[in-house]
Amino acid sequence: MAEYILRRFLRSVVTLCIVFTAVFMLLRFMPLNGYFPQEMIKETDEATRMTYLRNLGLLDHPLTQLWRFVKNLFHGDLGRSITVYPHVPIATLLAEKIPTTAFLGFWSMLAGIVFGLSMGMMMVRRKNRLGDALGNGYILFVRAVPSLIYLFFLQIWVSRWLNLPLVYDKDIFKSWFLPIVCLSLSGVAWYALWIRRFMVDEENQDYVKFARAKGLSRKAVLRKHLFRNAVIPITAYLPSDLLNIVAGSLIIETLFAIPGTGGLLTTAIKRQDNNLVQVLVLMYAALSILGVFLGDLLLAFVDPRIKLTEDQ
Repeated sequence: MAEYILRRFLRSVVTLCIVFTAVFMLLRFMPLNGYFPQEMIKETDEATRMTYLRNLGLLDHPLTQLWRFVKNLFHGDLGRSITVYPHVPIATLLAEKIPTTAFLGFWSMLAGIVFGLSMGMMMVRRKNRLGDALGNGYILFVRAVPSLIYLFFLQIWVSRWLNLPLVYDKDIFKSWFLPIVCLSLSGVAWYALWIRRFMVDEENQDYVKFARAKGLSRKAVLRKHLFRNAVIPITAYLPSDLLNIVAGSLIIETLFAIPGTGGLLTTAIKRQDNNLVQVLVLMYAALSILGVFLGDLLLAFVDPRIKLTEDQ
């Protein structure tokens, strides 16, 4: 098992290195305006700007710049923002914004799990009836319609009907409701879809027929046998879901003016703050890869049929 974990960990590290190296190099082909404060672009001459770039080491070979960044990274130096928050350390920005994103993300993930699993169970119990049709309609709508469309109408209409604030304010409890609901919509659809799919597929298995033959009701079989087995494959998604709450949602944080990491990336791209962009992309890539890695391990631990050996 230790060998398998080490091998998967090394693969994850290699994948992260490839992704970040590609992003780092591509940013070096972008216009250099992303490394200048706005006042420098307007008020200084070409020689001054070139001196500024040289002092930052941006005229060095890209591989030299990459090595310098990695070395500083291991010393806890993520660099400084240039155009979004001039001269502010990026580590300071993340320390301020991650708690907000994590708070909303945690509650949205919890809502997605609770309501998603409940909806999936309801759809199985009412298979081919109205409840199942409504659940499938919701899943189809959330997965097929661009999220920006229904999120915008949710923000406008629900806030008007329930007298809720249009934007997020950490000091106003009512302003938390809509962002958490919007963040959880896709999670509800995902959990409901997979719990229904698995349980419907398993209903024709021999162990289910045996349980029914012993006199157990369909409700008891669904709860005691099918649901427990259906939760196992879903656990592979939980670590990724948990870690991605730090990344936030680019659309929702922008829509509700949430001061989190998702909106920060959108702003950094618009303002061409390349230093900030490369750090945020590295963080998102690391969270995604770590989530997949932990999901594989968790799935193997909760399901005794899976063995962490090479021959599996």
